[in-house]
Amino acid sequence: MKEIIMVKYGEIILKGLNRPVFENILVKNIKNALKNIDNISVRKAQATIYIEAENENKIDLLVERLAKVFGIVSIARAAVVEKDMETIKQAALSYCSYRLDAGIRFKVEAKRADKGFALKSPEICTEVGGYLLENNPKLIVDVHNPDTVVKVEIRDFGAYIYCEEDKRAGQGGMPIGTGSRATLLLSGGIDSPVAGHMIAKRGVEIDAVNFFSYPYTSERAKEKVVELAQIIAQYTSKINLHIVPFTDIQLEIRDKCPEEHMTLIMRRFMMRIAEKIAAKNKSLALVTGESVGQVASQTMAALNVTNAVVDMPVLRPLIGMDKEEIIARAREIGTFETSILPYEDCCTVFTPKHPTTNPKISSIEKSESVLDVDALVDEAMQSIETMVVYPQADF
Repeated sequence: MKEIIMVKYGEIILKGLNRPVFENILVKNIKNALKNIDNISVRKAQATIYIEAENENKIDLLVERLAKVFGIVSIARAAVVEKDMETIKQAALSYCSYRLDAGIRFKVEAKRADKGFALKSPEICTEVGGYLLENNPKLIVDVHNPDTVVKVEIRDFGAYIYCEEDKRAGQGGMPIGTGSRATLLLSGGIDSPVAGHMIAKRGVEIDAVNFFSYPYTSERAKEKVVELAQIIAQYTSKINLHIVPFTDIQLEIRDKCPEEHMTLIMRRFMMRIAEKIAAKNKSLALVTGESVGQVASQTMAALNVTNAVVDMPVLRPLIGMDKEEIIARAREIGTFETSILPYEDCCTVFTPKHPTTNPKISSIEKSESVLDVDALVDEAMQSIETMVVYPQADF
């Protein structure tokens, strides 16, 4: 009896004639996620992807990797046997024995994807359920509220047995590479990594831009951003990270602009630079971690002021979420503990005591007019450090 992994996908099923394209991209992404594990077989049939490992001790690792691949709805470890009822019954008893203690309420569910198989689904359920009861009479059949569900799937290449309770949820969404490319403004905080994950879940490839204000922010702050990018890369395969020197721009703003406008003018520079980087790398949108009203620069009026300097769409997946929801999502995807490390990013230096919360574009433009905007942007663009970030080494 061999153990394999069965991967199911959801939204892809609805893609009609384009479905094979999405399926092939998902298979490619799965292979990429597993590429440094030896002797792995990945094949697709009947709306299911099957992963086999020559070394079955690697299956736990495979499941962990697959759980971070967008497009996968569920992951099930399953026993695969010949399509023979006696063999199937014995495999169900053996493979699911740890779930079938005395007094456990259970039921059997069957799916006959191979319509040439002699028995229909209700008959398979009756046969397997009867065999389990015969060998463990203290089990209780309960088709409405079972403690465990023994699943039997009859497919073209064999019979697959697993317990529903052991099936692991996947990330869902769409496979990376099916939704074009976007550029994430990645700070060292809690919000922007979550925003990046949420956009990537729709199949969007992610580039990231970070603004670095040395010596006001330390090298450790840069390392923190790289660590966040490594965590996001567990879901996206890799991220092109662009580190933009931002100190000179911030000093110019501090020295020449009204204090209450500093944050918004700084944000406008970030948007201009991010748009140039995005256009250069064929991104179709910017992504930020902003949420309405969370801070002064995220009021509706403030967002309008920052949007005004770019032509590219700005995607804000967190826009209606509160902080507790964002923190919960950060914990779920694994970025929270890194985000709260005490290393300041450029957004936390030169912070005004009383930032404006209801700005007018005309007043911000007037304050900004004392700056040589184009020259400052061009200078920053010439000194960008770009690196390709891959998942953390232990992933």
